[in-house]
Amino acid sequence: MTTADVSARLAWPDDVEAIASLQAESWRESFADVLGDQLDALRPHDLAERWRQTIAAPRDARQRVLVALERATIRGFALVHPCHDEDSDPVADGEIGEFVIDARHRGAGHGSRLLQACADTLRADRFTRAVWWLSSTDDATRAFATAAGWAPDGAHRELAAETGATLRQVRLHTGLA
Repeated sequence: MTTADVSARLAWPDDVEAIASLQAESWRESFADVLGDQLDALRPHDLAERWRQTIAAPRDARQRVLVALERATIRGFALVHPCHDEDSDPVADGEIGEFVIDARHRGAGHGSRLLQACADTLRADRFTRAVWWLSSTDDATRAFATAAGWAPDGAHRELAAETGATLRQVRLHTGLA
């Protein structure tokens, strides 16, 4: 019996190109109806510069980028940080700010490993609760999260894009203690 060489770890500066490429793909898939033609101008190279800064000099010591790997290939990434919602406690509440799994490799366990790494990282930073904003229409991710113990907490928001479209989101939460 052979086992796959899969893992999750903190991102390294050398990972930014792969992270940016996955983010651009994901945004094109997930936000086409919200961002429209703005997605045509989305360049992985520009996103890579932001990720390089986020990894090398985060705004907060508890802001971390994690990657899911299959051998040395990045299959997903996540950003965790203190929650900045008005009703949150920035000492107790952490947030998954970005969570992307390569669409071609979903269902292979990368999301579960990465989600567990997010929880472990937030817990290690002494957060006791985690929140995660999801598109209100992303039933697959919501089902994945709820199967992992996350639940809606009743909060919702609408984000307006420059295109005039609105992204509706619901907030999920889970305990980390």
